[in-house]
Amino acid sequence: MDLFDYMASQNREAESPLAARLRPRTLDEVVGQQHIVGKDKLLYRAIKADKLSSIIFYGPPGTGKTTLAKVIANTTSAEFTSINATSAGKKDMEDVIDAAKRRYGEYGKKTILFVDEIHRFNKGQQDYLLPFVEDGTVILIGATTENPYFEVNGALISRSIIFELFPLTNDDIKVLLKRALSDVERGMGAMKAEATEEALDFIADMANGDARSAINAIELGALTTERGADGKIHITLPIAEECIQKRVLKYDKNGDNHYDTISAFIKSMRGSDPDAAVYYLARMLAAGEEPAFIARRIMVCASEDVSNADPMAIVIATTAAQAVERLGMPEARIVLSQAAIYVASAPKSNSSICAIDDALENVERTRTAPIPPYLQDAHYKSAGKLGHGIGYEYSHIYPNHYSGQPYLPEILRGTTFVELSEQGKEKEMKEWLEHLKKQGRQAPLDKRNPEE
Repeated sequence: MDLFDYMASQNREAESPLAARLRPRTLDEVVGQQHIVGKDKLLYRAIKADKLSSIIFYGPPGTGKTTLAKVIANTTSAEFTSINATSAGKKDMEDVIDAAKRRYGEYGKKTILFVDEIHRFNKGQQDYLLPFVEDGTVILIGATTENPYFEVNGALISRSIIFELFPLTNDDIKVLLKRALSDVERGMGAMKAEATEEALDFIADMANGDARSAINAIELGALTTERGADGKIHITLPIAEECIQKRVLKYDKNGDNHYDTISAFIKSMRGSDPDAAVYYLARMLAAGEEPAFIARRIMVCASEDVSNADPMAIVIATTAAQAVERLGMPEARIVLSQAAIYVASAPKSNSSICAIDDALENVERTRTAPIPPYLQDAHYKSAGKLGHGIGYEYSHIYPNHYSGQPYLPEILRGTTFVELSEQGKEKEMKEWLEHLKKQGRQAPLDKRNPEE
């Protein structure tokens, strides 16, 4: 690095955002994530001993994935190099691997490769890294906001330790905010900025566990607030409210948040908790989830989890889906709320999904059973010569419109696929079917059979 590169580097560091300047340089400066960096934890011991194996940091934005990688860079004796998967190509990886091989061959020095947003690498790029991770050419540190079990090759996963990072608590974020205000070297200590407890509480709460968003807000407040008569910058609650006007929502419509939230939404409806269902519905809508997608999931739940315990559930869910398409937002929120509340509040049964899945399993497992001749189609010429339709008992000319004639193939007689519950309408249906079965075979009434 020549003098000009050094000066450019110094200027970039001085002018970088406060959140970047305040990144912890040592493990002792790390706030939060004590479940993995506590002094008795594996990661803490591995970093201190400089005995890292390949690892993947997984967690929401602003929780410290890159921070931990920088701490490792500051403490390891290995060469630390980093690339970002959003911009790095195969040539970049080849250069890193070539340098790592040369470094180890000439000096016996290991290389740690930090890949930020590793989930952005395609399968081919991840496969390229695999043999070099396996033979120790590089020690991989990956960072991802997406579930690595879905987004990272299984082979890389099997050779790495997964560390999950959680959103910081409000108290953790307040520690970082106070550090930002007081740190003279890297923070705003020289600016003589102060914040009230109310302002700190508000920013910490609105940041929703994202340290970067909280620090950006306090920096904005300090830079845009005039000094008071005492020469200090006073960040009050009204100023804090201006600096972070909307809660940080962690929701990626293609990622974990999407699947986790819709899962919680469905399970809340299934579990008959309309309050929770509406809460998760609101979270999805506030994050910009597609209303049509939510409506489809309500329809599935109405059929899978309510079934015929309340047949109106699927009717309301389907009608709601149509209304959502015609109305759009913001009115669609009301329709979705109505449908979700109805499905959550309805009596529950999973008889429909159990019945069809059992029947499908039977069809796949057993040989195709012949359909009884009397049930076969008789609406074509010469069908009678084959015996098709002969002996069929037309239900409507029997008492209670029930003849008692068997309908399953002979080898399946006595098989039960449908187990109606004791819930809601299904209880009535079950009692009615039991009544008909007790009635047994019946003689036909004196009615005309329109199929003759």
